[in-house]
Amino acid sequence: MVDLYGQYLKIKEEVDGGIAEVLNSSAFINGAQVGRFASNLAEKFGCRHVITCANGTDALQIALMALGLRPGDEVIVPAFTYVASAEVIGLLGLTPVLADVDCETFNITAESIEKAITPRTRAVIPVHLYGQPCNMEPVMALAAKYGLYVVEDNAQSLGSECRFSDGGTKYSGTIGHFGCTSFFPSKNLGCYGDGGALFTDDDALAQKARMIANHGQRIKYHHEIIGCNSRLDTIQAVVLDAKLKHLDEYNGARRAAARYYTEALGEVEGLELPKEAEWGTHVYHQYTIKVKEGRRDALKEHLAKEGIPSMIYYPLPLHRQQAFLSIARKSGDLHAAERLCGEVLSIPMHTELTVEIQQKIIGGIRDFFK
Repeated sequence: MVDLYGQYLKIKEEVDGGIAEVLNSSAFINGAQVGRFASNLAEKFGCRHVITCANGTDALQIALMALGLRPGDEVIVPAFTYVASAEVIGLLGLTPVLADVDCETFNITAESIEKAITPRTRAVIPVHLYGQPCNMEPVMALAAKYGLYVVEDNAQSLGSECRFSDGGTKYSGTIGHFGCTSFFPSKNLGCYGDGGALFTDDDALAQKARMIANHGQRIKYHHEIIGCNSRLDTIQAVVLDAKLKHLDEYNGARRAAARYYTEALGEVEGLELPKEAEWGTHVYHQYTIKVKEGRRDALKEHLAKEGIPSMIYYPLPLHRQQAFLSIARKSGDLHAAERLCGEVLSIPMHTELTVEIQQKIIGGIRDFFK
């Protein structure tokens, strides 16, 4: 599904040199390279503050803690997404409200958010799934209308851009009160372990998030609020800083591979290919097809026999996950989330895909539908 070794070989000299520098200094935690990477990341995305942390799930939790939400407050989240987006809501004693998504883009919409709003709603977490951003302009307008916080889950879409009706653009993850991302190795910008970050333009929220991530302290051993321990280590910062210079190139390679897939599979009966929405750029963290007529699992099995990996992201909607049965509230019938869980299949997508590799994958898919 991903070729991290091939990607590493192209930046080996810089990565190895940076890691050696950390080893020689032995500043493994909070070394100067962590601050340098955070500064470079903020500059790249035109954001005032980047707060690094241990992983993307922590980033979401820290964001909700910094917003001062209280047990019983409701947070709207898509029913079709990775568990982390809703997990942190439950972890803090908040109520996840599960809203449906759009079958074409896989993302939550302003319409489904508005249907889920009650007097107890305090925040919404739009998830930019598979590399395609949500339509953020109507989401932000809705948040302003109802006085809601917006925490973008941008773990899969770093580098995608959102377009607005005035002609302007902003990177996904830099639009809401917070944007949160993950640096898990397979992400568009991934490290060699775990890592994450928060983005915000709000000075007060940035200061609070930094304190929360550092045991609730601004001054060492002076703990003003309850926090947690969530840090990006120095070696991971070095790896990420080396890769950040290539992020546009990496995303370009993913988009080129996606175009090749789309051109080659466009006429295959029984498949629905990913569509790019007009309000943003897709950076293809995943290339996710929809397999019709209940044949998804059979296609997956066929590909496995041909030595072609594939993954189902995700086989169960959140409202059917046992962890949420007693703590979440459903908004509506969630038909789209149900349907997608039975149809989606992600095929290999990464920066090192060659035409030869893609031809084998495409051939395997075409053979199944003959």
